[in-house]
Amino acid sequence: MTIAHQMAVREKPERFAWLNGEMIAALGAGALIITAYLIGAAGFGTASAIVYLLAFVIGGYAKAKEGITETIRSKSLNVEILMILAAIGSAAIGYWTEGAILIFIFAVSGALESYSMEKSRKEISALLDLKPEEAWRLKEDGSTERVGTANIRIGDLVLVRPGERIPVDGNIQGGMSSIDESAISGESLPLEKGRDDDVFAGTINLSGALTVRVNKLSSDTLFQKIIDLVEKAQSEKSPSQQFIERFESTYVYAVLGVVAIMMVLPHYLFGWDWTNTIYRAMVLLVVASPCALVASIMPATLSAISNGARHGVLFKGGSHLESLSSVKAIAFDKTGTLTEGRPAVTDLIVREGLDRRQTLSLLRTIESLSSHPLAVAIQAFAEKEGAGLLKGIEIRDIPGSGLEANWEGKTYQVGKPGFVGKEEAAEFADGALERLGNEGKTVVFMRGDDGILALAALKDTLRPEAVEALGSLRELGIRTVMLTGDNEQTARAIAKEAGIDEYTAECLPETKVARLKELERVYGQVAMIGDGINDAPALATASIGIAMGDGTGVALETADVVLMKNDLRRLPYASRLSGRMNRIVKQNIVFSISVILLLVLSNFMQVIDLPLGVLGHEGSTILVILNGLRLLKSGD
Repeated sequence: MTIAHQMAVREKPERFAWLNGEMIAALGAGALIITAYLIGAAGFGTASAIVYLLAFVIGGYAKAKEGITETIRSKSLNVEILMILAAIGSAAIGYWTEGAILIFIFAVSGALESYSMEKSRKEISALLDLKPEEAWRLKEDGSTERVGTANIRIGDLVLVRPGERIPVDGNIQGGMSSIDESAISGESLPLEKGRDDDVFAGTINLSGALTVRVNKLSSDTLFQKIIDLVEKAQSEKSPSQQFIERFESTYVYAVLGVVAIMMVLPHYLFGWDWTNTIYRAMVLLVVASPCALVASIMPATLSAISNGARHGVLFKGGSHLESLSSVKAIAFDKTGTLTEGRPAVTDLIVREGLDRRQTLSLLRTIESLSSHPLAVAIQAFAEKEGAGLLKGIEIRDIPGSGLEANWEGKTYQVGKPGFVGKEEAAEFADGALERLGNEGKTVVFMRGDDGILALAALKDTLRPEAVEALGSLRELGIRTVMLTGDNEQTARAIAKEAGIDEYTAECLPETKVARLKELERVYGQVAMIGDGINDAPALATASIGIAMGDGTGVALETADVVLMKNDLRRLPYASRLSGRMNRIVKQNIVFSISVILLLVLSNFMQVIDLPLGVLGHEGSTILVILNGLRLLKSGD
């Protein structure tokens, strides 16, 4: 079955996802209410009462079971118990229709709340559906065998055919293709990938066949990280949700106490007859229940967590999501966070009169002996420039200094200024060494028998999205701070290039912790983002710790938020998402409390009957749930 066909098959049932078991029971109860009303209108009162009773049982079973089970577990009453008592009380005084309508609407709102929870969790179920369980492993003779991804080992080669999901995290060893990574990064456009490019489990190979070398076990893939972290996040509650749940039990007892007084006092105080007194008590029991208030937070929080997961931001709990919008300053590690974490050649200066490609070939050949990160970067740059390797060259490693080589009777040296001659290095190319050093670059020289031939300047380059992300954070009023172990010169150059508001250089792990505490005294809530083991203490100290998705296990474990795909542009998105969630939660709380007060007042003034009370109360619950579901949609 092709990917397109799978998506088409999956899309049709999604239209009816709201039709869960609770909703079917609620609709069944609604049909029975209409039937009972028609039977009663025809003069069959007893039969009508029996059908109403069936509507009570079918519509109220799920919520009654939930309420009773939770009451036994927590040894405290809840809103479900209030609704059950209100419905029974209405029927007891002869208001079968009103009681049945209460059960019906309460069942509908409960079904919608269950749907909203499932809707907010659909990112996880969708991810689990997309998680590949099998792969085509290449054998030594070139044939393939179908194996479970759990049996794939690091270093294995797997074949991914066009239209298949990539089963592992790995590196392309052969083939080129367009890769749909929307399940991982949220990026809608496919990416063109070829040899040596990384691919991730769960993404789709759209065109050419690929041979991929596995570099992570199935349990450690980026895809599995997303699933694990979002599942953990959905099990944790925000401070607001915890408060509401503590408040609910106390509020329920208060309502029951007021209702008990209401069932007696108005008869003697205002002269109401007993039927009207009990009826008004039942209306109060309905309209004063905090259903909408209880539903104000959790659907919104789960929706926002799912939204973030879909866009590459994983929150480990609702509390971190709730707090992020109040952050006024973010501290950044440099290496691997603001920068790529590996050096790259930015400048190559060759002495006038020499052939650039021939000189670069000589430099590449000499550096080919070394596995030093600078040497690896020079080799990669030379290969990209089309400079080949020379033959017949003898190379020696001079520990702590550099490399020395003999080729065609001449001697060459590659290394730092002190190795090739400080004075000559300083004068080469009109003092390029000083200029490049001021830009935070490391300079490697190549010297021949007749002087310096070339220099290569290297730098840990900024991530392509870093400047854009930092600019967006400034627009949100967030101050940016860089904490780095690099020297003052390098730190200043990177801070200027990135547009960082302030920086601190030569930081040890304890220095970062101390600096964060200073920032918290000035700005209050402060976030820290990093990727290394040395960042873990700072991540733990910060109000919110944020880790890069490719960071160390310690950083990922310590952090409260994880940026999958290492995309810093997700930071402003996450901050705006937090702000949206907090606004919607506040809207829900204000709205639900206002509706409760209005309905309670209307009941005391006897201007509202039970059916309208039911509609107002349960309607407000449905509205706050739907308002929370808006967070499933992208947007600022």
